[in-house]
Amino acid sequence: MNNFQKFLCAVTGTVSALCIFPEIVQAQIKISPLVIEKEARRGKAQGVINITNTSNETFRARIYTLPFTYNKNGFKELKSSPQDLSPYLRFSPRELVIQPGQTRQIRAVSRFLPSSAKGEYRAVIFTEDLKEVKTTNDNQAVGIIPRICVTFYVRHGEADSDLQVESASYNSKTKRITLLVKNSGNATARPKIYWNLQNSGEKVADGRENAYTVIAGGERNIQIDLSKNEKEIATGNCQLVGKLTWRENNKDKSLPFNVDVNISDKVAATDRATDIRDAADNRKTSLRNRLKKLLKSN
Repeated sequence: MNNFQKFLCAVTGTVSALCIFPEIVQAQIKISPLVIEKEARRGKAQGVINITNTSNETFRARIYTLPFTYNKNGFKELKSSPQDLSPYLRFSPRELVIQPGQTRQIRAVSRFLPSSAKGEYRAVIFTEDLKEVKTTNDNQAVGIIPRICVTFYVRHGEADSDLQVESASYNSKTKRITLLVKNSGNATARPKIYWNLQNSGEKVADGRENAYTVIAGGERNIQIDLSKNEKEIATGNCQLVGKLTWRENNKDKSLPFNVDVNISDKVAATDRATDIRDAADNRKTSLRNRLKKLLKSN
């Protein structure tokens, strides 16, 4: 989550709520890139979004923007923000009609005034399907309006990230290590994580995590799942060693880290085939639970 496929779920009748249903939109459209990062030159920056209709039906959508941020646990829409790019952003078209197999482009241009404050500005550009997707949950009809987003970051003047790894903690229920990363800078970073877990200097697990967004001036919990490890991990005081890597201002950057973490109970070795089946079952269960929660809350 990925972190950028968000959807507005409107239950037929009166229910409306923000949910995440990537399974639905992936069958309809393909959009790229999901993240645009630009540096304003002479007050101007621009980007292009490509949208392909991969379904057998005509796709109609409207395009709009909102401010957003990332808290410790992920993406969050905002009503307003000093870093909102929307007032400076112009894009076209604002509505799309895409035939099956066709690709259309959205062109977005930001323009800043000489008096605009320096720093990073950002907005999420939503492509929202104008057609409800019909489904049922516990014999109750549900209409879901899918939407998919692209996050757009523009650096106006000097803006740099400043990452620090603050701590690591272990959750015995989820078998996950949470690595807390802080960004004291005024620019967002999207680091990948390369890690290995050591006990008394001996490596007991290792891996790589895909890029996490650590927003400017914020913190982010990065999840490391030990339950996928193919070897047993014993209890004890361990060291989580590794590095964060990201690209900024056309340069590769990295930050090594070494933090203590207590593994409070044994982590059993994982059978890979079973793990894949369980992951698929968990995704199905999660989708059902989200629909049930949506209906109950309304």
